[in-house]
Amino acid sequence: MLFSATLVFVAHVCPALAFDEEAAKALAEESKCFKCHAVEKKKDGAAYRDIAAKYAEKYKGKPYAEAEARAIEHITSGEMVKFDDGHEEKHKKVKSEDAEAIKNLVGWILSLPGGTYKPE
Repeated sequence: MLFSATLVFVAHVCPALAFDEEAAKALAEESKCFKCHAVEKKKDGAAYRDIAAKYAEKYKGKPYAEAEARAIEHITSGEMVKFDDGHEEKHKKVKSEDAEAIKNLVGWILSLPGGTYKPE
């Protein structure tokens, strides 16, 4: 069911965009995102597939632009994030000033299918 929600989010809410996966991964690598995140599994941060599933659920029926804007804010603002052990620290900022490169990264992450996110 969650997979279906993700597909609905991507197919019906996202504009018809093609994301440059290699460029997105390169920016994530340069920004050291993979230190805390992986595509398939949880590390210190959530798996990217779980993030995509969470956004698909949270923004179901809402414009893609809302989810995109929130994700961009998250990776560019240095806001506080809470870890499983309870400590908090500032989320590292993506290392780019290129708005299109950042949108591509966010679009790639939000387009990932699957995930294990379960709404609380």
